[in-house]
Amino acid sequence: MTDLTLAQAQTIVTAALAHARGQSLQPLLVLVLDGRAAPKACAAEDGASHARFDVARAKANGALAMAMGSRSLARRARDMPVFVASLSSVITGGLVAGPGGVLVRDAAGGIIGAVGVSGDVGDNDEAAAVAGITAAGLMADPGKD
Repeated sequence: MTDLTLAQAQTIVTAALAHARGQSLQPLLVLVLDGRAAPKACAAEDGASHARFDVARAKANGALAMAMGSRSLARRARDMPVFVASLSSVITGGLVAGPGGVLVRDAAGGIIGAVGVSGDVGDNDEAAAVAGITAAGLMADPGKD
């Protein structure tokens, strides 16, 4: 397994925000966590609300904690609501069970980080994260419905 570099994390943020502007999305905050859940890079667009960091962090953190994209966490929340609610109270850093928390995988498939995006609807947040991860030459794993 490789480590997520600062250069890759910065590329993810830049490309995710470029995708957002190209799609005329609402102002986003993009947060990249490394495999230890430590912040590696973050940027908030002008106009992004103050809570966006907390939401993006919980999306990325939950994906890392459970080793699945937050889209899969949303499915789990539908299928096992008590379990997911319990997780959100015990996982330090929070958990959001909705699209926008995308695992970052290296070429071998190992998890090396996660990206959390918040500011638009979940599907658009997720698309921005995937665009950023792909631009960095890494594999995006948003999870499955």
